[in-house]
Amino acid sequence: MTCVSEQEEMKFGWFLPTAGDGKYVGVAPEREPSLDYMIQVAQTAETAGFEFVLIPTGGACLDAWVVGSAVMSHTKTLRPLVAIRPGLVTPVLAARMGAALDQLSGGRAMINVVTGSSVRDLEELGDPLAHAHDERYERASEYMEVMKRSWTQSTGLNLTEFAGSGAQSNREASEDNQEFNGKYYNFKAPVGMPETVQKPYPPFYLGGSSPIAKRVAVEHADTFLMWGEPHDWIQEQIEEIEVIREQIKEETGKDRQLRYGMRAQVLIRDTEEEAWAAAWEIISKVPPEAIEKAKAIFAETDATNQRRQNELRELSEKQQFVVGPNLWTGLSVVRSGGAILIVGTAEQVAERLMEYGDLGVTTFILSGYPHLEEAEIFGRTVMPIIREKWSSRQKQHQVTTN
Repeated sequence: MTCVSEQEEMKFGWFLPTAGDGKYVGVAPEREPSLDYMIQVAQTAETAGFEFVLIPTGGACLDAWVVGSAVMSHTKTLRPLVAIRPGLVTPVLAARMGAALDQLSGGRAMINVVTGSSVRDLEELGDPLAHAHDERYERASEYMEVMKRSWTQSTGLNLTEFAGSGAQSNREASEDNQEFNGKYYNFKAPVGMPETVQKPYPPFYLGGSSPIAKRVAVEHADTFLMWGEPHDWIQEQIEEIEVIREQIKEETGKDRQLRYGMRAQVLIRDTEEEAWAAAWEIISKVPPEAIEKAKAIFAETDATNQRRQNELRELSEKQQFVVGPNLWTGLSVVRSGGAILIVGTAEQVAERLMEYGDLGVTTFILSGYPHLEEAEIFGRTVMPIIREKWSSRQKQHQVTTN
């Protein structure tokens, strides 16, 4: 088992429903994603104790950068985790956008690197690598390197101190960062302005379950993000990452630290019975034709993590979608992505999250339906339990190691 250092703090993020919100999935949203509502959800998440908010990207979502700029101006500590799409915006321009967001937010910007979505979405966006899964990650690797080069060159820092361990392989770059020649990007003096508040640059999040996704994450990301899965599946993914880390360390002599994050849904009620009834209520209005349409779309994916979600749903259908204590995949009949729902009382949900923490997951991006009310419930009922338990473990660890 891979266990996290007891010194590492748990971080919690919430989700902004920029495609609309409501109590049910698979039907038209009850609440439109207005500016007022996005601000209200963000402020509620901040008050509830969440450190940041994930702002999604995709055809049905409001633009992540626009929403991120809006909500950061109406919050004080909440950090916007905004999506960049390699191949759609040049990396130097993305670096300048990220630096501007970091400046205006007082050093709160966080970057979520999204290499794909559905193939249909990528085709609609005109991505030339819509059907080339592995190449999209190769491109993302260069993309993040150029962004880092832009940020560090603008401050006079030496990129080699911070670059991913595979940064120079098969590429030509001058010692002073003045030139970058890669397979997908070529720049002379990719200097980004303005400077970032965070040094050397804002943190990168990257998700994906394929081997190449994990290697790129080890080389460049600060947090490797997984979709919610049963505990043994998550443990397996972390172990795979650790093998890759060791391989890269042997190849280069460098060992980058990497946080593990997980995207999941939560539903908390006073009793377990109430929680399960509320879970089934979320999908109670999904028409049969919507389920069939969703299955067809999910089957077209080239994303390894979505294929894993498909497999998990199929394995659990005969067990009422239950895949472990308080773990439910019912939302995945119509919802793509991290659809696993942690269902139960505050104590039960806290215990399940702590179990993931024992495996090494210390960053959680959570959501619930509707997002406004569920953020408040989680912050009021679960957050104090987890903070107290994690703090006690840290103190116990310090006593046993001193």
